[in-house]
Amino acid sequence: MRSSFKLSFLATALLGCMLHAAPLYAEREVMEQAEPAEVTTADSVVGQRVIGWIEKGRILPEATAVKIKVDSGALTSSMHAVNLKRFTRQGKSWVRYDVPVKDADTGEMVTLKFERPVFRWVKIRGAGGQDHRPVVKMSMCIGDKVYEEQFSLRDRGDMTYPVLIGRRTIEHIGLIDVSRTFLLPLDCPPAADEEERDRQQQMKEDASLVDESELGKPEEVEEENEE
Repeated sequence: MRSSFKLSFLATALLGCMLHAAPLYAEREVMEQAEPAEVTTADSVVGQRVIGWIEKGRILPEATAVKIKVDSGALTSSMHAVNLKRFTRQGKSWVRYDVPVKDADTGEMVTLKFERPVFRWVKIRGAGGQDHRPVVKMSMCIGDKVYEEQFSLRDRGDMTYPVLIGRRTIEHIGLIDVSRTFLLPLDCPPAADEEERDRQQQMKEDASLVDESELGKPEEVEEENEE
C-alpha cells in the first residue's frame, strides 16, 4: 500500500513538471500582463538576473520595442531579416538588410534598416533541410542593459516573434523562468543609441575596427528545432 502511494505521488509530480515547462516551446504570441504583486520582477537568484520566456527589447540604435522569445534550445540568437544584400566595404564583407517588425508598444508595423559587417557564417539544419546564414553582431537593449550579441539573419516571417535569444546570449543575461513573461521593464541607458550610432559610423570609416576573425574558420553547424 505504501509503495503504491509513493509511485502515485511521483507520477503526479512528474506530470506537473512537464505541464509547467510547456510554455517554453509554445509558438504563440503572448500579451503583456501584470505580474502578481507578491512577486518581485527582475529579481536575481544567486546573484543572477531572471528573465521570462518572452521579453521586450530594442535593437539599437532604433527606438522600436520588439518582442523577444527566449529559447535555450537554440545556440545562436536569430533575427528576422529580409532583402539581404552582401557587399564589400573597404575590403570587408558586409550585409545590408531590412527588419520589418511590429512595435511592441504601439502595435504599428515599422521597417528597420541595418548594415553590419559579417562576423561569420553558420549552417543551420532543421526539419526543412539546411541553409547557410550570415551571422552579425547586433546591440540589443534588454531591461536596463545593452548586450552586443551574435545574431544569424533569416526570414522569420512565419514566426510569431521577430527575435529569438539563444544560449550564447542567455548566458550573458541570466536565468530563465519558463513560467513567466515580461519580467524586465525596458529602461535602456540614455546614451546607448548615440553610442551605437557612433560605433557603427567608425567601423564604416575605419576597416581595422571590423572583426572578421571568425570568417576564415570552418563554418559551424547548428540544429534548429523551433516550431
